[in-house]
Amino acid sequence: MGSENRAAPFQGMLVVNKEAGFTSNDVVAKLRGILHMRKIGHTGTLDPDAVGVLPVCLGNGTKLAELIADRDKEYVAMLRLGVTTDTQDMSGTGLKNVPDEEVLRLVTQEKLAGAIEQFVGEINQIPPMYSAIKVNGQKLYELARAGKTIERKARRITIYEIELLEIRLPLVTMRVRCSKGTYIRTLCEDIGAALGVGGAMQHLTRTRVGTFTLAQALTLSEVQQLMDNDPGGEAVREHVLPVDYFFAGCPSLQAAESAQIKLRNGNVLLPEEVSIDAQKAENANMDSDRNLYRVYDSSGNFCAVYTFDPDTGLYRPRKMFL
Repeated sequence: MGSENRAAPFQGMLVVNKEAGFTSNDVVAKLRGILHMRKIGHTGTLDPDAVGVLPVCLGNGTKLAELIADRDKEYVAMLRLGVTTDTQDMSGTGLKNVPDEEVLRLVTQEKLAGAIEQFVGEINQIPPMYSAIKVNGQKLYELARAGKTIERKARRITIYEIELLEIRLPLVTMRVRCSKGTYIRTLCEDIGAALGVGGAMQHLTRTRVGTFTLAQALTLSEVQQLMDNDPGGEAVREHVLPVDYFFAGCPSLQAAESAQIKLRNGNVLLPEEVSIDAQKAENANMDSDRNLYRVYDSSGNFCAVYTFDPDTGLYRPRKMFL
């Protein structure tokens, strides 16, 4: 393909429907080839066997990676009761097996609901050995593959909701809404342990990350097909969400003409140098705890996210997206 046919660099976010067998880094590497650009980053790992929503940042959208990773997530998980493995999912080596008939005898719907209820709310969770968490500069999964197990500190996470979708023992399908840092594999194992039969994750689909949903997502093959049909990239560009989409729940400010240089240089802004979009203020209440404001230049171009400092009465830059 000639350089004249290549798309201009994309700026923003593309929601990928990750397929099984790909790591998050695999997705980034393949997209770099498909989109012919280097500045691409993912927003947090999703297990190779897991599928679903993986927001990918393109161009200036890479500045969003850490903010997206902080958002809550939603999954549909299939739990296999009666099985315990070293990886906490069905890809691992079996450690314990309880016959299906024993699971059927010991686990009632009431007991299952009661066990799940224990894990709703703010809880401590010990991350699995097969994870990308680093201890003394080494990833836990590297130690696990070397046959080593080390003590891990429990981390505070929040399970906002667990909804039972289907019970066909020994299989249980549930929807989980949780905070960042939650390992659904570990949750499956812990629920199985609470029931006395053990458990492992059989399948996982991530359906949402913050405001990004499965309905918005494209598979890698779909992105490739769009680029093949339209090498200029316009077909893909229709699916690229602008950076300010991520801050849609925040009030928007427009800088006055006289404040353009200050905005471009990332300086503080006076209240009289910006105008607030009052129409969006009511819908932005859900993000008021983060005290974030979208800031646009006088031509309507998104430039930055600012916070308001009540002590000084100034708007201060949080992150620039020029």
